[in-house]
Amino acid sequence: MSLTSAVRDAREALRAGGLRGSFLVRDLGSGAELDLDADVVFPAASLVKVPLAVATLERVARGELDAARRVEVAPGRVATPGPTGLSRFRHPAVVALDDLLYLAVAISDNVAADALFELTPPAAVEAELRRLGVGGIAVRHPTGSLMDTPAERFGPAEVHLAHALAIGGGAAGRGHAVTQLDVTRASTGTARSYADLLTAVWRADPVSAPVAARVRELLAANVVRHRLAPDLGSDASLWSSKTGTLLNLRHEAGVVEHADGRAYVVVAMTESQVPAAVQPAVEALMGRVARGLRDALRGA
Repeated sequence: MSLTSAVRDAREALRAGGLRGSFLVRDLGSGAELDLDADVVFPAASLVKVPLAVATLERVARGELDAARRVEVAPGRVATPGPTGLSRFRHPAVVALDDLLYLAVAISDNVAADALFELTPPAAVEAELRRLGVGGIAVRHPTGSLMDTPAERFGPAEVHLAHALAIGGGAAGRGHAVTQLDVTRASTGTARSYADLLTAVWRADPVSAPVAARVRELLAANVVRHRLAPDLGSDASLWSSKTGTLLNLRHEAGVVEHADGRAYVVVAMTESQVPAAVQPAVEALMGRVARGLRDALRGA
């Protein structure tokens, strides 16, 4: 299959499945890539925890922070479905900074992430990205607001109304009635910008080698494996990634490393046009599209 045909087929499959999306696949060896609308800006949701981890660990490497520092964390006390880890704790906890990184990245714990943002605020994370020469990623707020969307204000039988608002609440210029979906106010990025960040991590350039190794370890430990992992992970490949989910947004950014030594960055950023919270067919579609693009690039 030609690369042009692969992109066309991917676009048609997404449209048929009720998805709008950006995808980018990059060969880490040659730098060759295949993309579908990879420069469209999306709210990043929990993908923002990757630059947070990079910035935090770069500060650790410079001696500005201690990975063993004990941090007292207030309980999240969240009762709605979705949030994990400290976000659901009912009592205060003391956690080492390095373990907060694990919780924030591997299980996408928002309270752990915000404890890290207290030490390295959003503006400082952005400044670290600029120092590393990674552009296209905006970090504007901590992650606590991701647990305060219209979805949390509806009961389970009415959560589709929040998704309907997410789908229909957009305005000119990519503004949105829901703050977390407004690209002028939310933390944002593109498939290309997150691919650039992961490329810097896997090549350990300009990200420092110890930082790159720890971030790769954290991404390999990701426990959220229902989206792209079924199509990209196997006994002969390692899929390391971070997901992002917010209302109708479903993202994933990672790297698949094959036993033959070849490795590919794969980034998918999507928004569903179907007003439903649980959409396993959409998750499966994302995986099929990502694998199809990877296969086309690998075979080119």
